[in-house]
Amino acid sequence: MSTPIETPHPDPADLRLATVLAALADPARLGAVRALAAMGESPCTELQQAAGLTISRSTFSHHQRVLREAGVLKVRVDGARRMLSLRRDDLDAYFPGLLNAVLATAPEHIGTR
Repeated sequence: MSTPIETPHPDPADLRLATVLAALADPARLGAVRALAAMGESPCTELQQAAGLTISRSTFSHHQRVLREAGVLKVRVDGARRMLSLRRDDLDAYFPGLLNAVLATAPEHIGTR
């Protein structure tokens, strides 16, 4: 059995609202965050399918990196799988209510016109 390896994440004290909002501004990333909130920790391939994202794996990996570097996602490597989860506790501590507001937004108000 392999030991889980964690990828680097920003320290909670280094989270910045502008960076988090920029990461959440992309409809694909927002869809992934909303699906992850509903599913809980998930492998990246299952998350991509659950979010209904018909983008390449490399593009989805890019979106994961943006969300991780912004402090929105936590990525845990477990063998050959990358397990994704929301950093809800850190986001709620520094930006109270932000994640709840994002997740409660009606689908018709997400995305671009």
